[in-house]
Amino acid sequence: MRIAFVSILLFFFSVAVAWGQQRQYSTKNSEAIKYFAQANQSLDEHYYDEAIDDLQKAIAEDSKFVEAHAQLGDVLRMRHMYKPAIEQYLKVIELSPDFNRSIYLKIGETEIYQAKYPEAQKYIEKYLTYPDISAQNNAFAQKLMADARFSIQAIQHPVPFKPINMGPNINTANDEYLPVATADESMLIFTRKIDKNEDFYKSLKVNGKWDTATYLSDRINTEQYNEGAQSISQDGKYLFFTGCNRPDGRGRCDIYISQKKGDDWGKPLDLSPPINTAGWESQPSISADGRTLYFVSNKKGGYGGYDIWKSSLTDKGWGEPENMGPNINTAYDEQSPFIHADDSTFYFCSNGWPGLGNKDLFVSRLGKDGKWQKPENLGYPINTNGDENGLTLTAYGNYAFFASDNLNGFGGYDIYTFELPANLRPHIVTYVKGNVNDAKTKEPLEAAVEIIDLQSNLPVYQDYSSTDEGDFLATITSGKNYGLNISKSGYLFYSENFSLVGYKEQKPFHIKALLSPIEIGNKVILKNIFFNTNKFDLQPESKAELLKLIEFLNVNPTIRIEISGHTDNVGTNQFNQTLSENRARSVYQYLITNGISAARLVYKGYGETQPIAPNITDEGKAQNRRTEFMIIAK
Repeated sequence: MRIAFVSILLFFFSVAVAWGQQRQYSTKNSEAIKYFAQANQSLDEHYYDEAIDDLQKAIAEDSKFVEAHAQLGDVLRMRHMYKPAIEQYLKVIELSPDFNRSIYLKIGETEIYQAKYPEAQKYIEKYLTYPDISAQNNAFAQKLMADARFSIQAIQHPVPFKPINMGPNINTANDEYLPVATADESMLIFTRKIDKNEDFYKSLKVNGKWDTATYLSDRINTEQYNEGAQSISQDGKYLFFTGCNRPDGRGRCDIYISQKKGDDWGKPLDLSPPINTAGWESQPSISADGRTLYFVSNKKGGYGGYDIWKSSLTDKGWGEPENMGPNINTAYDEQSPFIHADDSTFYFCSNGWPGLGNKDLFVSRLGKDGKWQKPENLGYPINTNGDENGLTLTAYGNYAFFASDNLNGFGGYDIYTFELPANLRPHIVTYVKGNVNDAKTKEPLEAAVEIIDLQSNLPVYQDYSSTDEGDFLATITSGKNYGLNISKSGYLFYSENFSLVGYKEQKPFHIKALLSPIEIGNKVILKNIFFNTNKFDLQPESKAELLKLIEFLNVNPTIRIEISGHTDNVGTNQFNQTLSENRARSVYQYLITNGISAARLVYKGYGETQPIAPNITDEGKAQNRRTEFMIIAK
C-alpha cells in the first residue's frame, strides 16, 4: 500500500546488493563471502528468511563484515523487524562511519518506526550534511525530518484519548475493523475477517446497547471474494462497499452499491465508469446528501501511489472523478476517507503529511472559498508510530470509531470508540427522523421527501420514504434554517420548518407526517412562509415553499384554494385582521405573478380569530402566526 515508501526501500535495497558487486569487501574471510553471496542469491529469488540466515552466518564468520551488517539491516527493515535492523545499522556506523551515507537515512526512517524521534532527527541531519544528494532522496529526507520534528512536539502536547473496547457483542478472537454507524446510531456495520475471508456483520442498538453482531446478508457477502471498506448512507438504506476480484468487476477492486430491502439487502450493483475502472477503486464514503462519493484509487492523474478522489451525482449518473487536490493528497498514500454528515469536515489517513510514522489520521475542513484546507494531524496518542486508519464518526461528531490490534482486546483487530477532542470535531449536526402515513387510513406511504436550505433555496436532502414503513432519516447541520416538504400524488403536501441558527444541542427531530387526500376542506399550514414582525412583505426564505405550492397547483390544475393569513393576539383586533389579510394577499399576488390563474385563488385574513395553540407562550403564539391554504374546489 505504501508505494512511495516501498520504492524508496527497494532503491536502498538495490544499493545494498550493489555493494557486493561494485566494491571490495571489508573482509577477506572466504566463508563469510560465500554466505554473503548465497544471501544475495536468496534475495534475488525473494527467499528472505534464507537470506537473513546466510547473512547472520557471514557475520558469525567475521563480525566486522560491514557489507553483511548493512545488507542484514536492509532485509530486517523490509521485514518490519525494526529493532534488530537498527542494531545492524549502528554496527555499520561503528565499523565504518562513512561506509555509505544512505545508512543514516535508513536508520533515521527506522528510528521513526520505533518512535525514537530525537534519534531519527540526529541521523537524518547527518545524512543531509553529505553533498550531491539526489532530489528524490533529499525530498524523502526532508519528509522524514518533518515527521521527527512534528512527533517530538506532538508527544510533548498529547490530546485526550480514552479508547473503549466495544465488547464481546462486537469483537471476537477474529479481526474486526472498519466500523460505520447510521446517523441515529441504531445500526453498526463492520468487517470481520475469518480464515482470510472478509465479510460484513451488523449490530443493532437495543436499549442503548449494541446487540450481538450477526451476518449482514448472503446477497452481499460471498465465500470466495472479500467484501470490506464500506460506507452506509445516513438513513441506513444504501451500502457502498468494496468488492475485489468479482466476476462482474472492472478492475482488481471495484465499488458496489446495495439498497436495503425490508430486513435484507438487494443485489449489489457495480458502479459504472467513470468511477470504476480497470485500476483499483476502494474505500467509498458517501456524503450526507448522497450526491458526492469519495473514494481511493491509484488511477492516473494523481499525486502519489493512492489518492483520494470524489465524484458528484448528475442527471446522467456519477460524474467524472475529481482529484481532491494537493491540500489532501501527497506524493505518498492517502486512504480511508470519511466525510462527516456536516459535509464540510473530512477525515482520512496519510503517510505523506507530517506524522508519527506509517499512516496517521488527519482532518481537513472546507474553507469559505469552497476548497479543502491543509489537514491537521489528530495528534498523539490518537496517532502513534503504528498504522492508524479507518476512523469514522457518529453523526453528532462527539464520538469516533476505529480499530486497533495493540490495545489488549479480544484478539487481532478489535473495534473501539472514544470521545473526540472538541477541537477535532465537525460542526454540530442533528437528524430528522420521520414516518409518512395516510391521514385517514394510517397506512405507510412512499412519498418524496425534500429538505431545503432556506437561505440558498437549494436541497440538502432528496429521497423517498420507504414503501414498507414510510420512514426516512436525514441529517442537517447547525447554523442554518431548513424547510421540509413531503409530497405524494393525490395528497396535499406536508410542510415543516427547522431553525438551527445558534443550535448547540444534540437532539433529533421526530416527525409524524400525515398526508391528507386532496379533498374539499382539507388544508396545509405553510410553515416556511416568512414575514418580518408586523410586516407583510415576503422574505426571500419563503421562495422554496412558494415554488412548492406553485408546483402542487400545476400538477393539480383543476383545484381551487383559499389562502389564509393568521396572527397571534398581540396588538389590536383590527391591526391583526389587516395584517393577516395583507399577508395572505402577498402570497396570492406571488402565485399570480408566477403563472397561477387568479380564478383558482382567493385570499382571506382571519386575524387572531382561529388560534391553533394557546396564546400564553412564545411557542404557542409562533404557531398561531401562520399562513395556510385550503382546498375549496376540485
